[in-house]
Amino acid sequence: MSEVGEVPVIGSRYRPRLAAAPISWGVCEVPGWGHVLDARTVLAEIAALGLSATELGPPGYLPGDPGELRRLLDAFGLTPVGGFRALVLHRDQRQAVAQAADTAALLAAIGAEVLVLAAATGSGGYDARPRLTDTEWRTLVRTAAMVRDVVAGYGLRTVLHAHVGTHVETEAQIERFLADSELDLCLDTGHLVIAGADPVRLARRYAERIGHIHLKDVRGVLADRVRAGEMGYHEAVRRGLYVPLGSGDIDIAALVRSVRAVGYRGWYVLEQDTTLCPVDSARQPSRDTGRSMRYLEDTVLAAAES
Repeated sequence: MSEVGEVPVIGSRYRPRLAAAPISWGVCEVPGWGHVLDARTVLAEIAALGLSATELGPPGYLPGDPGELRRLLDAFGLTPVGGFRALVLHRDQRQAVAQAADTAALLAAIGAEVLVLAAATGSGGYDARPRLTDTEWRTLVRTAAMVRDVVAGYGLRTVLHAHVGTHVETEAQIERFLADSELDLCLDTGHLVIAGADPVRLARRYAERIGHIHLKDVRGVLADRVRAGEMGYHEAVRRGLYVPLGSGDIDIAALVRSVRAVGYRGWYVLEQDTTLCPVDSARQPSRDTGRSMRYLEDTVLAAAES
């Protein structure tokens, strides 16, 4: 039996711990993001791809009752990895901690491992980027520590997701946060590149601080326009900012080799953020996720055997 976080070994071949996320099927916490497929459809698509683990998606998408949620996931043979929460950390500490505790209680009750935390701006989306004062930044760091401690009380880890349109987005903000906080990082390849960071360099420099990985690939031209402020993040996603792994401009193979070389044995969550129209089905998101899954498996296995 492998230890928690370890990649199972079959012969000389490593099997990556792959998980899905509902955002790949257009399920997002942002109001008005797009058409939302029903939960059973999304979970069935994840299972049909041969994946056996998933993050939960935004609060309220899946049942909030632990027993009902566990039965739903079991019906599709899925293990819960964790959940993403974008919380306003620089203002009302009590509210942010309470919201995190609610999520942690549910995650713990169903056997999940990690709370993926982002420092929301409070604007309701990811297009605005207001600046924080030094006092607000210190509050953000303290609140993140409080969230970590409360979540740890439920037996879960907390990782900070550097995310487009949040208060920890750019490489400079990431470095400042890692210097000021003890939280580990959710390394999201797509969001890092959109913000102008190099995920491979970050993975090498902060190897001991990588606690979770979201794998995305992006079209560099659209990422550049978002970073320059020429296009909103939501609009870029609508225009196909995210693409299957291996078909964009991120060197996913180098990233995987880098994190494996420094001992990462955690989850690789396949995320290709998308937005759907009411006429869209789950077919294209499933095809795209399947392409990413096959690419990553081939890349990781090839790297393990080289």
